[in-house]
Amino acid sequence: MSANNAPEPRYWEKLRLIAATLKAVEGPVVIIAHEDPDGDALGSTLGLYRALKKLGKEAIWIMDPPRFLRFLPKEEEYHPPLERLPENATLVVLDAGDRDRAVGAPVEGFVINIDHHGSNSRFGQLHLVDPTRPAVAMMVKDLIDLLEVPWDPEIATPVLTGIMTDTGFFKNTNTTPEVFRVAAELVEHGVAYAELADRLSWRPPEYFKLTSLVLGTVAFHFGGLLVTAHVTRSMVEEAGAAEEDSDDFVGLLKTAEGSVVAVFFKEREDGVKVSIRSKNGVSAQRIALALGGGGHVPAAGATLPGLDLEAAYPKVLAAVEAELRRVGLLP
Repeated sequence: MSANNAPEPRYWEKLRLIAATLKAVEGPVVIIAHEDPDGDALGSTLGLYRALKKLGKEAIWIMDPPRFLRFLPKEEEYHPPLERLPENATLVVLDAGDRDRAVGAPVEGFVINIDHHGSNSRFGQLHLVDPTRPAVAMMVKDLIDLLEVPWDPEIATPVLTGIMTDTGFFKNTNTTPEVFRVAAELVEHGVAYAELADRLSWRPPEYFKLTSLVLGTVAFHFGGLLVTAHVTRSMVEEAGAAEEDSDDFVGLLKTAEGSVVAVFFKEREDGVKVSIRSKNGVSAQRIALALGGGGHVPAAGATLPGLDLEAAYPKVLAAVEAELRRVGLLP
């Protein structure tokens, strides 16, 4: 990256090739992202889908978004998962670190892979992976510019959503000056920013019931350097909530004063999912990799199959302890 956070020339070279490929496509373009989609997964895919439709392409968008994002897609834009790709289809996979995380359609045929996870396996015939980009939605914004599709609020709104959510609403360390410039440009394209920011913060009543239960599990470790909490399936049931209602609790945990790592444990039928956030030079990515997962330096995650919470806690705490020792915060 250059001093002004602009992508390197190689980035633009690959992106121009992807844009030229999509412009030349005559068959359907199927667009998918990773399992358990977040704002960046939805925003980047939906923005590209709408841009390609405006370009006159036969585009198919496949996603089952969480409840707080379902106000963005229109009912007619949803498409059920595909067991087989249509004939002569091009598959675009966004924001998925490897082919096994992509859901909605088989990852086969001609695949375009665009992502910002450093651990991406570089699958597909065309792949552009740039860990310096704060959100895949930033990359899609650049791609739409190269496609020369006229911007409108319908395209700009999901793209800005992806940027807002993956930068923690402009609070994370990946919030560069370029992020603000791009966000301002998207607002100039007609995004109702205040309305969008407010709508993204809405949560159902069950969320608040679940929050009260989760807060009772908060614990501090290593002198307060690590803060943890968890949710069980019975807690979700007691609150009458959905599993996805706990997805942003890790963001609450990371605000704990004095902590440099926050870990949220989510009990699932087949194991435990952990979401990790870090700051002050501590790498959530390293912790996640030690647990068989991946992600970014400030935000990462892993799934621990076959474990319950009792077994997951010591395993995760050991990985966090190793990282805290690496950076010199523990002797």
